[in-house]
Amino acid sequence: MSIKIQKKIVGYSVAAEEEEVAVEETVAEAPASEDSFSNVIQMHEKLERPDHLVGSTYKIKTPLSEHALYVTVNDMILNEGTNHEQHRPFEVFINSKNMDHFQWIVALTRIISAIFRKGGDVTFLVEELRSVFDPRGGYFKKGGKYMPSLVAEIGDCIECHLKHIGMIGGDKVDEHQKAFLDKKRAEFEGKGKVEEVSPKEPEGESSSSFPAGAQLCNKCSTKAVIKMDGCMTCLNCGESKCG
Repeated sequence: MSIKIQKKIVGYSVAAEEEEVAVEETVAEAPASEDSFSNVIQMHEKLERPDHLVGSTYKIKTPLSEHALYVTVNDMILNEGTNHEQHRPFEVFINSKNMDHFQWIVALTRIISAIFRKGGDVTFLVEELRSVFDPRGGYFKKGGKYMPSLVAEIGDCIECHLKHIGMIGGDKVDEHQKAFLDKKRAEFEGKGKVEEVSPKEPEGESSSSFPAGAQLCNKCSTKAVIKMDGCMTCLNCGESKCG
């Protein structure tokens, strides 16, 4: 192996055989690591759609319509079979028997799909969609979570999918906090406060898995806030006024 010397020689010493072997291995490994990194494929708009895509379908049933919406998000598998394998959303389809919202749903799916194909950080779409409010008012979905609009629930489906493929980290409650919340809930139900229900509840609230007397949480938009020992605590996300 020959090495071209670019600078003036000011001194020299005899290297041991072990040092020469180490230098040769370092030189040989450097190009290989650079090549392996340069071969990693990232999502961009010039990638052609393959014949087969893996996806998930989410059902949206709202009190605003008798027909459900089905949101399908298809993923492209990048660097399949390597250590850099990852799933990235590629396109979105929304189907329903209800044709009242056909135009804006088609427009929304095309725009979202175009953003997915450009690559980069697409998680901002979740907050943009969930911040859309219906001027006629929102509704409570199954589980007691408040949805300000149908568009917001579509954003909620996309968030669930991005969490499923690992693009958004899950905000799960740890075991200790979960045990504490379960204890609070048991105490609340044991004192008979579940029977203190308002005379008339909005449609969809009765399907909540949390106590009927719970209030809406400002953090997770779920009717799971109860008052125990003078402190308002959310049984869903653990948010507490007492810190």
